[in-house]
Amino acid sequence: MRKILHADCDCFYAAVEMRDNPDLRHVPLVIGGRAESRGVVATCNYPAREYGIRSAMSMAHAQRLCPQLQRLSPDFDKYRQASRQIQNIFNELTPIMEPLSLDEAFLDVTHVERMKGSATWMAQWLKHEVEKRVGITISVGVAPNKFLAKIASDWRKPDGLYIITPDQVIDFLDLLPITRLHGVGPATAKKLEAQGIHTCKELRATELPVLLEEFGKFGVRLHELARGIDERPVKTERERKSISVESTFDKDLPSMTVCQEKIAELVIRLEERLARDRHPAINKLFVKIRFDDFSITTMETAGQTPALESFMPLFDSAWHRAERPIRLLGVGVRLVSEDAQRQLGLF
Repeated sequence: MRKILHADCDCFYAAVEMRDNPDLRHVPLVIGGRAESRGVVATCNYPAREYGIRSAMSMAHAQRLCPQLQRLSPDFDKYRQASRQIQNIFNELTPIMEPLSLDEAFLDVTHVERMKGSATWMAQWLKHEVEKRVGITISVGVAPNKFLAKIASDWRKPDGLYIITPDQVIDFLDLLPITRLHGVGPATAKKLEAQGIHTCKELRATELPVLLEEFGKFGVRLHELARGIDERPVKTERERKSISVESTFDKDLPSMTVCQEKIAELVIRLEERLARDRHPAINKLFVKIRFDDFSITTMETAGQTPALESFMPLFDSAWHRAERPIRLLGVGVRLVSEDAQRQLGLF
């Protein structure tokens, strides 16, 4: 039985700023771009969240919700330094660590013998050391796998610690809403709820053939998650799945005709990124549009040549879904997985 930790910093960017300026601790604080430049909230502290402010919200909307809101521009050099300090602490405990971003990581402590092999004591040690050395708090989830550990880390935020032991898994899942399952977005949740499935207990009672018919191969994943099964290993090296570039505009672009020059610039930037990464194997091309009402649409197609003439039809189709002024444009490629490349190498 594995012992997996998921460690997640509490409102990371804001926490670092509050560490450096304690006067910010009890006032609503957001990190992000200026409202007049159409900035968005990168993160916010918990006093700001009491006003309904959330990450990815437009700064203008956040300031309407809380006129006394304090805003700071991101200082990524400072955040990266704090992240390196935290990951060094993680590495003191185990080399089997999978960073997910600057502020969170999975750790496999199954074979760690320190602290009598207690994953709970290890989690407590991590929390104590990060707060002592870095000056911010983290929340940690302890569970037999990654899926459950990630849910557990969010269970008692901020500064939380939640443990799901192997014999507690089914009882914990029984009341867990299906919306908390990894990969279940609004569309999948709506389909499940239409069948009377709202909790993992109800999902577990659904036969696998029914899930396969409704959701294809993702039905197998749903079948497993409802039973607390997740065999994914903690990977010390993460596989890159896509490469993309995007631009947010100070003024909305009124039509796709006006966008053509911007799209050409994006494709050039994407080609430069691919060249720096030594032209990895490409599986699909995709585009992204965010309209002036903040709705987002994406289009993708199979292809291996990230040229302007390949992206333009995708943009045209995506724009016709709403036919509204455009706030953001993005282009990217999905990469061929390492497993697929190995299989192709056999032939």
